Amino acid sequence: MKEIKKVTWRSPSNIALVKYWGKKTGVQIPANPSISFTLENCYSETSVSLVEKEGNGSDIELRFYFDGKANMAFQLKILKFFESIRKDFPLLNQYGLLIHSTNSFPHSSGIASSASAMSALAICLCDLQEQLNKKKLSADKFLQKASYYARLGSGSAARSIYPQIAEWGKTNSVKGSSDEYAIPYTKNLHPVFQTYQNSILIASSAEKKVSSRVGHSLMKTNPFARTRYAQAEKNLKELLVSLKTGDLEKFGAIVEEEAMTLHALMMCSTPSFVLMAPATLSMIERIRRFREESKLPVYFTLDAGPNIHLLYPKKIAKKVKAFIYAELEELCENGRMIHDKVGKGAKKMK
Repeated sequence: MKEIKKVTWRSPSNIALVKYWGKKTGVQIPANPSISFTLENCYSETSVSLVEKEGNGSDIELRFYFDGKANMAFQLKILKFFESIRKDFPLLNQYGLLIHSTNSFPHSSGIASSASAMSALAICLCDLQEQLNKKKLSADKFLQKASYYARLGSGSAARSIYPQIAEWGKTNSVKGSSDEYAIPYTKNLHPVFQTYQNSILIASSAEKKVSSRVGHSLMKTNPFARTRYAQAEKNLKELLVSLKTGDLEKFGAIVEEEAMTLHALMMCSTPSFVLMAPATLSMIERIRRFREESKLPVYFTLDAGPNIHLLYPKKIAKKVKAFIYAELEELCENGRMIHDKVGKGAKKMK
């Protein structure tokens, strides 16, 4: 199998501060705007090689390996993604593809692996097609294009392309915002948020009972959907002020409200579902008590799962980690946790 071209990109996961939950009509169009911290240590590293096609047919030829082993389930997901974008990427018709991917974080660790995986894959395709076209885009246009196609693979993947913080979804609160791709939001970011810390506390690694795709679809009949979308707009507008001024108390209040609203929406959908674990609630109680007693700006958020993302400034990291090991480690499944921070976005590897 002759290799013609190969690229490798590393793309991180992200943690939403204002949550994306629910879709409009169309392909991966968000019902409300969202904004997220890009992570640093939790990433997918993906290599895509173009090889000579073995057959003469029009079928996409693909081999996918995760951690060095063939993964048919994800290969089928990628194949479906490729079929939906093949008109925009002639290389999918002209070559076979050999893909190797790995994550820096363990499976079922509460990190959005689809965001990192699909963003890494999308940016690899954009890079390869650019090389074949021999026409280089500007850095901004290249990242925007990668974000657009990452979104088609996994909505939240659109935000993983960019460093520090990214916004996705058309809103009057952010100039240049779009439903079709995310945009970086670093210009007005207060220095305290540029080095913000995120400790991920694993309450449970059990597979989710309901996929995010199903969860999004249930918003169509959720009785609180309209109210939620208005809340998201309001929270985003207010959060942007906190991100600019460094108001950690307001930042934390919004982030925690968003986390609890997300899970409340799941609990009042039809059918309803609960993704928090008993340890999740115990952690929340201890975090709130610690914040009240210590007066430190320590806040939590949750993704669509049971695991806590603890957010805090770098300057108090030592005190917060002492609290984590003293009071929260025992609530983590097998003591599992991942210490991460705001990161630099997608990166091309040599």
